[in-house]
Amino acid sequence: MSNVSPSSPNSPDSPNDQPPPAAGPMAASPLTRAVLEIDEYAAGLGWDQPARLFALVDTARLRAQEPELATQLGLDSDEATAPLTPIEQDELPAGQPLDEFLGTIAWPDAVAGCALTVERLMLPPSAEGSVPDGLDEAALTKWVAEHPERQEVRMTVAVLRDGARESALRLRAKDSPTEVLTGADLVPNLAEALAATFEG
Repeated sequence: MSNVSPSSPNSPDSPNDQPPPAAGPMAASPLTRAVLEIDEYAAGLGWDQPARLFALVDTARLRAQEPELATQLGLDSDEATAPLTPIEQDELPAGQPLDEFLGTIAWPDAVAGCALTVERLMLPPSAEGSVPDGLDEAALTKWVAEHPERQEVRMTVAVLRDGARESALRLRAKDSPTEVLTGADLVPNLAEALAATFEG
């Protein structure tokens, strides 16, 4: 089955995968709804997963311009259809730094935005002051991974062409839809990197 390729100059032909509709409460904005839908999809896959990249397409535009694809995605009905539809992309290349990979992406015009879900280790603010000086990235990653206060977090970050941003954070220790934290500026560096995929 083919998929929506980020570097394709044409509109999507068919999806690689699509998250199921979110069962949570109605979110305030279409972008927040899309982020929570992706978070729920990722939660269903469990932890210790690779990063996943999604194209966000305007559902109404998709139905109008790609009716066969819309039918395949189950979007041919107006009932409970979200304004934005996330479509999962090919698996990210193993071993390539995320920022380098994102720098290679050029989205087709049919894509309204994009989202990424990735797992990371983080420290609470109380522990950040104890980080040793002079560590390179590999040493810092190892130090955090061995810290007793480390927490595993899944970050889902989405941006639109118009500059809108949203993100959701889910801690492994509090793995529940009711414990998901959302906000536009929770992961600013990743949001900037995703927004840059629409520049140029």
